[in-house]
Amino acid sequence: MRKRNIIGLASITTLAILAAPCPLARAAEETISAFSVWAGEGQVIKTAPSQATFIGTLEGLVYINTEEGPVETGRMLCPATVRIDTTSGQQTANGNCSITSSDGAQVFSELTCSGVHLVGCSGEMKLTGGSGRFEKITGGGAFTIRSSLHNIGLSATASIEHTARGIIYWPQLKYVLP
Repeated sequence: MRKRNIIGLASITTLAILAAPCPLARAAEETISAFSVWAGEGQVIKTAPSQATFIGTLEGLVYINTEEGPVETGRMLCPATVRIDTTSGQQTANGNCSITSSDGAQVFSELTCSGVHLVGCSGEMKLTGGSGRFEKITGGGAFTIRSSLHNIGLSATASIEHTARGIIYWPQLKYVLP
């Protein structure tokens, strides 16, 4: 009879475990606030009578805002294209970024935005995957990027090397790690 009670207890315990929600089966969405102060190098090319296009790479440290202040979390590297109307100041941009943490794990993303010089380029960031502990990450969120690209001066050759600086800010970046 004792053997039967142990088997019965084991069966009830197994059923209880199987019936309980599994925390690993459903990952929770997390939200962070983050920013990067970046520097970029590239070429500015006159692509129409009142249009310039910056093609280059943005690079900077990424920080997450915490209750104790910003904490460095990795390095961002983004090849990007910015189209600028030199008459109105309107701009559109797109790029792809990788953010590499100190342990080598990476997050990959796509960025698109539109805006006006000095005000910023606002848009959406979509997380497209990752490596290491960020493999299969999903999510995204709104961002604003501000830069010194409004200081562009085009030479008579219609192409110049340009260094830009700026900040990118994600007020509510949402992500899920399975």
